[in-house]
Amino acid sequence: MLRDAVRSLAEAKIAPYAAAVDEEARFPQEALDALVANDLHAVHVPEEYGGAGADALATVIVIEEVARACASSSLIPAVNKLGSLPVLLSGSEELKKKYMAPLAKGDAMFSYCLSEPDAGSDAAGMKTKAVRDGDHWVLNGVKRWITNAGVSEYYTVMAVTDPAKRSKGISAFVVEKSDEGVSFGAPEKKLGIKGSPTREVYLDNVRIPADRMIGEEGTGFATAMRTLDHTRITIAAQALGIAQGALDYAKGYVRERKQFGKPIADFQGVQFMLADMAMKIEAARQLTYAAAAKSERGDADLTFQGAAAKCFASDVAMEVTTDAVQLLGGYGYTRDYPVERMMRDAKITQIYEGTNQVQRIVMARNLP
Repeated sequence: MLRDAVRSLAEAKIAPYAAAVDEEARFPQEALDALVANDLHAVHVPEEYGGAGADALATVIVIEEVARACASSSLIPAVNKLGSLPVLLSGSEELKKKYMAPLAKGDAMFSYCLSEPDAGSDAAGMKTKAVRDGDHWVLNGVKRWITNAGVSEYYTVMAVTDPAKRSKGISAFVVEKSDEGVSFGAPEKKLGIKGSPTREVYLDNVRIPADRMIGEEGTGFATAMRTLDHTRITIAAQALGIAQGALDYAKGYVRERKQFGKPIADFQGVQFMLADMAMKIEAARQLTYAAAAKSERGDADLTFQGAAAKCFASDVAMEVTTDAVQLLGGYGYTRDYPVERMMRDAKITQIYEGTNQVQRIVMARNLP
């Protein structure tokens, strides 16, 4: 029922704008409005804070179905979870109440600030600092590659509070867009997911109350890593949706396109491509859904399974979308058809929330 509801909504209210959102590199406001109206913009927020209380699998299905229509739009529910999960995992009850209610209502979005210009895969090498000053912390630094920056009202920011301790000297904070000293860089000019703004976040003597720290001092990096164990599965879901959308479009196309007097779907070479695409998507789906169940239960092998799902599903998405372009031939290479957009969108799923090379390191360290 959930899948049917989200698919109907995505096809009616999100898909019609997907090409324009990509072409104009603009925020998918229509998608946000539709998701908020149907309480699908942040389904993971627990009921006690006014949310839908969806479990990890339901959240994955929402993201998958939105991504099938528009990858940029699927980053609304995905990044709302990424940004707010540190608060849900480690924040005080007061912080949860304060920030989850507006998120659940659709009055605010939540972004996640971990990466920096010189701290990508080596996130512990960050330079953003937070210095205690009485009842406040003062933050200074630059965060890069921040999804939905400028649109989101709230930001989970990781900053160094004790430089001598490396990863154990990093703490997490909630920063608000309206805090004095917060500003944003120009939107990045990207290959794909052009409808989701990616910008730098500048923190210039941003003074925030001490109670906006998430968890204890020095636990920020551990919270960030725990968050990614859960949210990598949402990227797997996004990759899955992009791949499914590409397969569905290619399937319809090859039945209509005639060459040598018959539909190209009648040729075994084409059939084998479609069979491989469908088989790999289904394998990715099973891995992703199993990982979502582990996320919900908090299983001991979640770190391995989350990395495996993200890595496998994103590799599949890249392969399937590339094959979809091939199946459409010259038409697949033009912007009049959606598969080239899907191929461009798929690429980032192999990169963000930990490159697939880093996922393999994570898997190797956590072999079941």
